Formats: sequence, structure tokens, C-alpha cells
Amino acid sequence: MSTLPSIETYSREAISLLSKLIETPSLSTEEEKTASLIGDFLGEKEILFNQKGNNIWACNKYFDSSKPTILLNSHHDTVKPNSGYTKDPFRAIVEDGKLYGLGSNDAGGSLVSLIMTFIHFYEYDKVPFNLILAATAEEENSGINGVGSILEDIKPIDFGIVGEPTEMKMGAAEKGLMVLDCYAKGTSGHAARDTGENAIYKALEDIQWINDYSFEKESEYLGPIKMTTTMINAGYQHNVIPDVCHFVVDVRTTDAYSNQEVHQLLRENLNSEVKARSFRLNSSYLPDHMLISKVADELGIEKFGSPTCSDQAVMNFPTFKMGPGKSERSHTVDEFIYLDEIKRGIEGYIYLLNALFEKSSEA
Repeated sequence: MSTLPSIETYSREAISLLSKLIETPSLSTEEEKTASLIGDFLGEKEILFNQKGNNIWACNKYFDSSKPTILLNSHHDTVKPNSGYTKDPFRAIVEDGKLYGLGSNDAGGSLVSLIMTFIHFYEYDKVPFNLILAATAEEENSGINGVGSILEDIKPIDFGIVGEPTEMKMGAAEKGLMVLDCYAKGTSGHAARDTGENAIYKALEDIQWINDYSFEKESEYLGPIKMTTTMINAGYQHNVIPDVCHFVVDVRTTDAYSNQEVHQLLRENLNSEVKARSFRLNSSYLPDHMLISKVADELGIEKFGSPTCSDQAVMNFPTFKMGPGKSERSHTVDEFIYLDEIKRGIEGYIYLLNALFEKSSEA
């Protein structure tokens, strides 16, 4: 194996690549140009890669199917810039140690740090794990053509590191999301008469139950499941008692229950008809007994539960969220990441994986 570049060299390359990504618009479903940019970058490093849609992935040079495999994943799509920007969102601007630009923090810093980490280990031939790098699309809109569309192509995966801005803390669990459409049924009648059965009143009974209900089990990292009624609609005329009331419930699930279990519980306890729009955005959890979790504890890496969704939601294997940057900066005006955060991100990923490889070799 040839002499490896320094962290400073990796950092300079990462910042250069991120600057190019910022200046290449990549709104969700429109990531063709950034996919090409990432593919070209890997090609320049003589790394073979695969592409499906706007998803790019590559395996380490000495991939061995008899070894367990780690997924290094982050996304290269962005949200639309909001109208409050004072800087050009599609221009990489360096000021006061910060790199400004749309997607710099969410999740460009994590993506380029993981790419450099993958390059660092690419030619290692005596490690107990394989690595797969995946730079994927449609994370911001939870689209079906993102990482979920390539999981069959890259399985089996033993665990995944999902690059998102966490200040390099370990997001050991993440809340899932399920949106429910609920329909309370009544009977139409004239509002001036004592006839009919008001669907709004029936809906209010169910909404009150949702507000008051406490689940028996609670997640260690995420706490209780949170259910919130966010929309309600009924009636079409002031003097007609509505026979249907539609209300929407936002459910933030945890590893204590699957989305399907929560859906079934509500169906059993509400009088309204309950329909889930999707079950695909599940909660995620990294079991404490896994070696990577124990290594993180030994290294003193802080663990937390994340309330926000990421591509972890569609991965059916253990994952954790970790990356440079700060979650609170995501989707904000004049988004930025500190340059030294990128350097620390590369260092942190390499340090964690080296410790894992050493610990695994000792076992």
C-alpha cells in the first residue's frame, strides 16, 4: 500500500470537493450533475464505482464477501434555498473560517469527510471489515429513488454510518415518522334541528384520546413516542352537520414500537378509520451490545437520540448518525460549516474505524 496522504491533505481535498458540490445545484430529484461530479472524483482516484439513478457507490479495493461490511453513507441532494439568503446559496464562499453555501452543513461536510475516510482505507488489505461508500440522492424529500433503491444491490450490510451534522456525536437512535389520515364518520343533518350525528364531535373524542395516551414502553435514547394532530377538515356549509371529519396525525415513532404496531394500536382504540400513508420511515437504533457501540463508549464519544429523520429510516440494519457540522444550521439562511469541522470530521471517522478494526482483530 502506498504512503497515505496527511489529514491536512484530505481536508484540503474535501473542502475543494465540497466547494464544487455547493456550486453545482442538486435539489432533490435533480442531482444528476453532482452525481457526475462525485463519480468523476472517484474516477480520478482510480476507484471503480457503480451508479443507479443519481446514487453512486463503491467498494474497498480488497472487498471480501466473507467479511462483515460497513456502509458509509451520506446524501448529495439539498432543499431549496429560502428567500432570506443574503449570500448566493450556489456560491462557495469562505469567510472567517466558514464555508458558506447551500448543502455545506447538511450534509456536504459529512459527505466529503466520509469520501476521504473511504479513500484512506480503500487499499487496506488486512482489516476485518469491508467498506462501501454510498453518496445518495433524494434524502431531503424521503424519495423512493434514494439510498433505499440501492440497498438490494449492496446488501448484506452489518451496520451503517449515516453522515449528518451531529458535531461528531453518535446518534445512536433516531425517531421514525408515520403520517396518519383519520376519518371520523357521522350522519348529516340540518344544523337547526336535533338530527344527525356530528363527525367533528366524534373526531374530537379521538383527538383527545391521542393527546392523552401514553405508550407503555419508552425508548432509552428517544423517550416516548410523540403523536400530534396537525390538520383537521370537515363540513362544506354552515347549516349542514358534517358526516365526515378528516384529521391528520403526525407520529414520531421510536425503537420501542414499529410503525405497524403503533398503527394497529390506534386502529384498536380510535372510533375513526385510521390509514397510514406509509410505513417505510422507521425508527432506527444501534444496539449497545454491538462492537462499534462499545468502541464508541471506550473512546468517550457522546451518544444521543435524534428527533429528526434521515436515510436511516429506510435502512433495515443497525445504523448510527454521525458527522461534522451542527444540526441546527441545516435548512437555515446562509448555511455554513466551519473549515476545521471538516478536518475534525475526517479525523473522527478514521479514528473510530481504526479503533474498531483494532478491537475486532483482538477478539
